[in-house]
Amino acid sequence: MTTTARQKPGRARSGETSSVRTLERGLTVLLALKELRRAPLSVLARQVNLSASTTYRLLETLRQHGFVEWDEPSGVYSVGLRAYQVGLAFTERNNLISSAHPEMEALVGDLNETVNLAVLYGSEAVYVHQVEGRQLMRMFAHLGDNAPLHASGVGKVLLAWRPEGDVRQKLGDGPFPAYTTHSITTLAALLRELAQVREQGYSVDDEERELGVRCVAVPVRDHTRQVVASLSVSAPTSRFGRDQIAEVAGRMNRAAEQVSIRLGWG
Repeated sequence: MTTTARQKPGRARSGETSSVRTLERGLTVLLALKELRRAPLSVLARQVNLSASTTYRLLETLRQHGFVEWDEPSGVYSVGLRAYQVGLAFTERNNLISSAHPEMEALVGDLNETVNLAVLYGSEAVYVHQVEGRQLMRMFAHLGDNAPLHASGVGKVLLAWRPEGDVRQKLGDGPFPAYTTHSITTLAALLRELAQVREQGYSVDDEERELGVRCVAVPVRDHTRQVVASLSVSAPTSRFGRDQIAEVAGRMNRAAEQVSIRLGWG
């Protein structure tokens, strides 16, 4: 009589472990391609710290399933249609985006500047929706782009109503990266800034991420009264003076309140 050894609970077979590792690497390659937008094999391999042969095999699998596209004449890879379809499924099921879109359209009509919607993801803010302004020179972020929490209007709003311990957990004790000479780089200065954001009800990115760009962001709340997103407007400082901040913030807070009501706040 033969006996079959049973696998111990919780222990993955070696083949399963290999498959999971391959999946993780494939997702890493796809995320890198999202950041780079378009890139040849050699650049992608360096970005993900894998050999060219391994990166190629992962890309080929992703290409066969439609998540990656390859332009043969240039040898450049880009994100494929299937990845867009997956992202679209998130958009369609997300009540936040559908609730925010009409107010974002109205803000663009009033302010004639691009309006963004961002949420907290880990230790970064991520832009999940956008309505572009009509100015010839527009300030906008690509959907899916990340913004540093300490050096962006949306980031500071998403942090401001969270406990101090949570802020420390997400950002550490500093120093934080300086993108310009205006960037906040210490935890103490950031905590003071967040207290001011709570007091006035909006945050300002005054050339902290990019020189010549000013941004105002406001909180969006859900039925639990928690801040779940941030609406922001960015514009060149030549079009968006400091004397306009309070008026713009007031208009944006009225829009954010309507979004929050749709989400059950009130």
